[in-house]
Amino acid sequence: MVLPAEVVPPVRIEVGQGHHLAVRRRGDGGVPLLLIHGFPCTSRIWSHNLGPLAEAGFDVVAPDLRGYGDSDFAPDDFYDFNAFNTDLTGLFDRLGWDRAVVAGHDLGAMIAIDLATRHPDRVDRLVILDDSMPDLGEGFTAAGLPPIDPKPAVYDYQRRQGHEADALVAELATPEQRRRYIGEFYGHRLWCPPDAFDEDDLAFLTEPYGDAARLRASFADYEVAMGTRPLSAPEMIDRPVRHRALLLIGTDQATMRNHIEERCALAFPEAVGPFWVKGAGHFMPWERPELVNRAIRSFCGDLLAALTP
Repeated sequence: MVLPAEVVPPVRIEVGQGHHLAVRRRGDGGVPLLLIHGFPCTSRIWSHNLGPLAEAGFDVVAPDLRGYGDSDFAPDDFYDFNAFNTDLTGLFDRLGWDRAVVAGHDLGAMIAIDLATRHPDRVDRLVILDDSMPDLGEGFTAAGLPPIDPKPAVYDYQRRQGHEADALVAELATPEQRRRYIGEFYGHRLWCPPDAFDEDDLAFLTEPYGDAARLRASFADYEVAMGTRPLSAPEMIDRPVRHRALLLIGTDQATMRNHIEERCALAFPEAVGPFWVKGAGHFMPWERPELVNRAIRSFCGDLLAALTP
């Protein structure tokens, strides 16, 4: 349960002409650290990380992606990796950051991977908090790795969110129905252990999705994945990431790919890990925040030491 004192309120920062992101920040002046949320989350998922990581010496920034939480909707109607990263590099510029450590999970991890490839000089190193990785396609096949076989019972939502987004939002006609739908991803969809989130947690985390327009915006990434929404620029997730990376994967999520360690070795040739985290599923920043905070602190110990007078 998040206590009110732990919740960092967001401030709005202009990242493009007339376009604002809602940003939660602690530790101004520390080592730049960007935390990128995924679906079905917002920056609220980092509530247990912002304070401790700031105390460790980081300048910690957790934005709501465009369309999510309290951020503006896309001014150009694009919700792809390039669009998200245009916002994030604009945020870097407004904060005075040349580069940053970038941590992400779910959609946020894929945005981080794209950011590292699209703007390599702006990413110091990566922290990936699930089994997200570049799609090397033929590279995986050449290494003898079988195709990924999604589990229909787990991934059925992708079809509807990617192909029938408007109809699905119309079916979820009340704030309570919309929040209940989002809450299912923290429950019976098996993304995490069944007791990982209590009712207060779910009330806090799902609150932004009570708004129909916010829920609809969150489906846009699935439309991109299903090819039903245009891209502002090609995605850059088809090659290995050469940055130093820390890979942490919760053991208790049902969404994992097969042959993860072999795939990670090809996708992140400079990685530490993957390390398997027991007692965590897909939402590691919330489920195991102390471990995540310690891991990031240790992985970036040299950067923190260099900042110390």
